[in-house]
Amino acid sequence: MPTTYNNPVYPYRRPDELNSDEVRHCPVIIVGAGPSGLTAAIDLALQGIDSVLLDDNNTVSVGSRAICFAKRTLEIMDRLGAAQPMLDKGVTWQHGRVFFQEREVYDFNLLPEEGHRVPAFINLQQYYFEEYLVDRAEDLKEHIDLRWRHKVTEIDAQADHTAITIATQDGDYRLTCDYLLVADGANSKIRDMLGLESKGQIFQDRFLIADVIMKADFPTERWFWFDPPFHPNQSVLLHKQPDNVWRIDFQLGWDADPEEEKKEENIRPRVQAMLGQDVEFELEWASVYTFRCRKMDDFAYRRVFFMGDAAHQVSPFGARGANGAAQSIDNLAWKLARVVKGEAPAALLETYNTERQHGATENILNSTRATDFITPKSRVSRLFRDTALELAEHYPFARSLVNSGRLSMPCRYDNSPLNGPDSSRMPADLRPGSPAKDAPVRLCGESAWLLNQLGNRFVLMLDGRLSTSQAEALAPELESLLQTQPDLDLLILGPVSRALSRLPRTTLIEDADGLVDQRYGLMPGSAYLIRPDQHVTARWVECDALSVAEAIDRALGKQLSMQEPRHVTA
Repeated sequence: MPTTYNNPVYPYRRPDELNSDEVRHCPVIIVGAGPSGLTAAIDLALQGIDSVLLDDNNTVSVGSRAICFAKRTLEIMDRLGAAQPMLDKGVTWQHGRVFFQEREVYDFNLLPEEGHRVPAFINLQQYYFEEYLVDRAEDLKEHIDLRWRHKVTEIDAQADHTAITIATQDGDYRLTCDYLLVADGANSKIRDMLGLESKGQIFQDRFLIADVIMKADFPTERWFWFDPPFHPNQSVLLHKQPDNVWRIDFQLGWDADPEEEKKEENIRPRVQAMLGQDVEFELEWASVYTFRCRKMDDFAYRRVFFMGDAAHQVSPFGARGANGAAQSIDNLAWKLARVVKGEAPAALLETYNTERQHGATENILNSTRATDFITPKSRVSRLFRDTALELAEHYPFARSLVNSGRLSMPCRYDNSPLNGPDSSRMPADLRPGSPAKDAPVRLCGESAWLLNQLGNRFVLMLDGRLSTSQAEALAPELESLLQTQPDLDLLILGPVSRALSRLPRTTLIEDADGLVDQRYGLMPGSAYLIRPDQHVTARWVECDALSVAEAIDRALGKQLSMQEPRHVTA
């Protein structure tokens, strides 16, 4: 098959540990240099934590695999300094269309408002995504020891450390670590070695992924067909990727033979029937898959933490796999960094499990519902689906019933023990636990973005448009707060008086288009406390230094330190 992408081959390096009988101890070891493992290493590096990243392969993924990256994932990658190549290469889209049989029943817009740095979604082959993450990891090699062709063969997970054995072409060696992060995929060998399970539902259906190279006049949109004339009684999904590559997913049914369906002579007639006999195309990559929705009951075992598909797996409908994994790393890395540096109790790591179990359950629920709608298994469920599609063409209320994959959304940690005070007078969609929203701002007179001022540390975003006397009264309080909270920076919305502008670790911004006010419901003296993962953790109509300090302590899990951690010990 022709290809538009040649996989890079990364060099194996003989480890120094083979030259010594001593066993090296590391703060963090990460197993698996795919999207999750690379993201974790980069995030930790930006927060000053060294890691050893091991992978038993020497290249990025073969085949396009995950292609759909959501706005929240792009925002996370932007925080990590890895988004721009994705935005430059990726195909941007925000519109989708749903078809039933031979007609379009409705379309939708995923980002109808302006004023965001990144789009609603981009399509980008996973191999490009991984390659850009490897490049970013190379930029941070002072903190990231990335080792290709190093395979973990044994693991000994204790209460206070983990020891592993690694096989290489030059021999075996051992490492120990304070924390082991596992991102070795859905069929995790580490999970098996520890006797742990990922439990859930296997869906009795098969789908064909066909990546075809063609020049077509289809718009850059997500098109989903139910029961189309070119593939009756089944469903089809079409997405555009870079390099004139188009992703087509064909539902095949449970009785389909995977090996037969992967043959080009069987794929080509399906694609030709869809595109028309006069359209020329080349097949680049194909795969037949059966999927499952499952997760581990606990993402942590002693000092071993599971991430990505090793922890939770969903069907591809809704693009919740890679996007959910990115949000999990976003949640874990800042917590682990602060525990390793001694700035937070080990109990903080318990909240990775509680918060991301919520996120994984939400993703599995949406993914399962989508799969049930797309692949009805009874006459009644098929009748419901087809009726909903018929109604959706004419009645907007019915469109909420149509589920061609509820697309990945940012997770909100409503019941997190880390959440602090909340003012009900501020917008409900930015309550504690919610990811912060972007907006255009001015920084030193230049155009900038709000989210680029947040992340990697705690930020108190304050509306500083106060009277001179109010500002002069508040400034000493904030200066004292900064002295006692070294992990806190101020982001003050102005124009502000001189008293506030002279505070240390302070960035002054102005609302470029009024969208900061509109989205955050700000008023003079109000404030948001933002976690290092850009999630709101507390907010006040009027803040004071003591309340902010208490909210930071709460967000660091200090109120949890009185409890005995289930997985880890200090």
